[in-house]
Amino acid sequence: MDFRSNISLWLHYLLTMLSPKWSVRFQFRLCHHRRLNLENPQTLDEKIQWMKLYYYKDNDLVNQCADKVRVRDYVRDCGLSHILNEVLALYQKVEDIDWDALPDKFVLKWNYGNGGNIVCHDKTRLDIAQAEAELRRFQRIKFHLISYEPQYIFPKQLLCERFIEPAQGTTPTDYKVYCFNGKATYVLCCYGRGEQAHPAFYFFDRQWQLQRQNKQGQQAPPDFSIPKPEGIDQLFEYAEMLSKPFPFVRADFYLEQGKAWFGELTFTPSGGFDYGRLPETDLLFGQMVSLPKLSES
Repeated sequence: MDFRSNISLWLHYLLTMLSPKWSVRFQFRLCHHRRLNLENPQTLDEKIQWMKLYYYKDNDLVNQCADKVRVRDYVRDCGLSHILNEVLALYQKVEDIDWDALPDKFVLKWNYGNGGNIVCHDKTRLDIAQAEAELRRFQRIKFHLISYEPQYIFPKQLLCERFIEPAQGTTPTDYKVYCFNGKATYVLCCYGRGEQAHPAFYFFDRQWQLQRQNKQGQQAPPDFSIPKPEGIDQLFEYAEMLSKPFPFVRADFYLEQGKAWFGELTFTPSGGFDYGRLPETDLLFGQMVSLPKLSES
């Protein structure tokens, strides 16, 4: 991270510490070039900002499910223990990692935030010093302060999981299911992540029809299609089971030879500042979210 990035990061931290509401208003204007409407939010990003300020802060279930370690108990409680990937090890700090004890393939990730994962395809070719440096760099990032994401306030842990074998390439496809008030409606498929400079992102509905809801989908040719993955229907069902208590959540999965594996639950995609989503899609998704009523106390 260069000097300018560090300065920008600390300015975000400072603004959020001074006032979370000022912070989200400022960042929303930078992202969307308009005022954030918190009094009558309409778009998904506006409603995410509202929930960050008024619903997520002291919500124990959201806090648990934002934690990639503790969410596993929630998945079990939903009767879905069979979609939990194998945990090889759990560490409190980078220095605890026993690299010799790990298999040839694995994935290391912190239990919070987005990114910073170490995806190891071949341990003999892994630069361990570089991997440790990247894990420490990510550990220093305060996600709850960058974009004000209060659900990430919990002890940091480092999770090592079994490597999920992709059908092709070196990294499995991400399937990110958008769920609105307990209804799994669309899946955002991420092809080529970790292999291409610019991965491909496409939205599909439950009938596996392309939805031109982002720039890549909008620009796809009229006859564009991708074979329907084996197991995608079951994946939608799992997402719906997991999303029941929440006004909005994105349930992330992988498929391995038709078998669904749980990834994580994401309550604030891009911190609620998703400039890649088309404005009309942001409005459509927002109209599908019924915000919770807050108690008077």
